[in-house]
Amino acid sequence: MSVQNSDKTPSRKQRLQEKQRRQLAVVDMVDKAEAKARRAEVELAVAVTEAVQVFGDEQSASEGLDMPLEAVRRFLGMAQDEGTGADNAAGADNTTGAENAAEAGG
Repeated sequence: MSVQNSDKTPSRKQRLQEKQRRQLAVVDMVDKAEAKARRAEVELAVAVTEAVQVFGDEQSASEGLDMPLEAVRRFLGMAQDEGTGADNAAGADNTTGAENAAEAGG
């Protein structure tokens, strides 16, 4: 009878497998969310770069966007780190990429 009883209750191995399955599912969900957040940050960085160009300088963009100057600079750095890959992915115009390259070089 005890054999029948153990058939109804998941074994330690089954419990461990289920726990691992749930853990892997959560890790996968977090990985996907992080990837989405990264893409959104890159998109925001490209938009902030364009805002700086439209407003004329970082300080004016900071005020116009109601965003701390440090955040503007962080996004500018992020956009520069992404290079032309971010420009192409976001569909930005060539002027943005050229101006970024000019700023980096000079």
